Amino acid sequence: MGARLALVALALMWPTQLLSLAGLLGGNAQASVAIHFRTTEIAWFILVNALVGTVIAPFVVKLSDFYGKRNVMIVITVVGLVGDIIAALATNYTTLLVGRGIAGFYAPIAALAYASVRELFPPKHVGAASGMIGSGIAFVAIGGPFLTGWVIDTFGWRGVMWSLAIATAIGLVLLLTMVPETPHRAERTKVNWLGGVLLGGGAAALTYGIGRGGEWGWTDSSTLSYMFGGVAAILLYVVSDLKVAHPLFDLTMASRRGVWSVFLATALIGATIFGTGIIGQLLVLYPKIPQVSDGLGMTATHYAVIGIPASILILVVGFGTGVALRKIDARLPLALGAAFAAVGFLLQRNWHYTSVQLMLLGVFSAIAMGLMVSSIPVLIIEAVSPEEQATANGLQSMAQGVLTTIVTQIVYVILAKDSTVLQGTRFYQDAGYKNAMLFGAVLAVVGLLSVALVPKLRRAEEVEAGEAVAAA
Repeated sequence: MGARLALVALALMWPTQLLSLAGLLGGNAQASVAIHFRTTEIAWFILVNALVGTVIAPFVVKLSDFYGKRNVMIVITVVGLVGDIIAALATNYTTLLVGRGIAGFYAPIAALAYASVRELFPPKHVGAASGMIGSGIAFVAIGGPFLTGWVIDTFGWRGVMWSLAIATAIGLVLLLTMVPETPHRAERTKVNWLGGVLLGGGAAALTYGIGRGGEWGWTDSSTLSYMFGGVAAILLYVVSDLKVAHPLFDLTMASRRGVWSVFLATALIGATIFGTGIIGQLLVLYPKIPQVSDGLGMTATHYAVIGIPASILILVVGFGTGVALRKIDARLPLALGAAFAAVGFLLQRNWHYTSVQLMLLGVFSAIAMGLMVSSIPVLIIEAVSPEEQATANGLQSMAQGVLTTIVTQIVYVILAKDSTVLQGTRFYQDAGYKNAMLFGAVLAVVGLLSVALVPKLRRAEEVEAGEAVAAA
């Protein structure tokens, strides 16, 4: 890969991995935000961002086919930047959530970045470029915690919001100056707006119902209305997209076992890793208050220090897996990632009270993360044709986003079962953390079993060779 292409890959890496950095910064800021605004609804600080991203994802992917992926990435980055600034300036919790929701427009950028690789790079470099973009999470894992610690401990939660705004602005500059326009354009047709509303609204209703279930009761009519209504709306979307002349997504590709099984396994395992990340963040950063809160009361900087071994492991395992995937079946590292996650949750359920315990057991989640982020993009490349790449990335990203949001909401519900509200703020107790970790372990095992459904696919190296021959 030449220097010019390497710079393009690096320019795409920044906005893509900014999503991971935003998740880290936002997750670690939760405790400060909850205490500052004295809210028991801190879950929506994370969820509103994810829900908006889920709602607009199908429209963003569709419009990128009409107007070009670079152009659409620029637009959603500008909108996301506006949201970051509103959140940074917020003087009440409602305004903060509005800003976080607008910032959610940035969420689909990863799907567009990976899809852009197919158009901007020669076939023989597609796998390497995708791996480079994905491996950028290692730099987030190493530098992100220290940045988070310094920002939160020095400037508080508002500093986090301004940091996200600055990072988004840098991503915008990179897109404008270093990323060429993608050449592919689809014929401009009608957009299935109704289907998109059904899909996004259904996901939002389902998540909201799950979040309220613990408070209203799981058999309450309102809870059931939101949950079943959400599922019904999603099913109606599927029916509408299969019947209309110009669907949001070509769902027919999902009828192939190699495609739907990859979507299921990668989305479920990805959601398990990312959706349960809030457990550790809340445990470490919430204060220790006898009979009220069983948080460890650490500073964000101390949290970063004890996470050094895990951060290094993510880099090493991610890079090593990326190299190994040239020779091995990508299903293997994905399955191993799920297995390590399950073991890590079970061990941490019993040992999560000291810095040493967190440092040692963080090794398991780090290995899981490194294996997962390297194998997921490769599996998607192997499962679909080049023409289907953008749609496949969009569908997988959307599926993972919906599942991650639901998993996150369920974690909050589990934690709230063993919590205390003091001066308007909800604090969590040890039983809640233990139950949430057990939930994470069960999910990881289900994810591991789902990998068995994925048939043997052509390795990325073989896919690239075939594309090169076709191009010649």
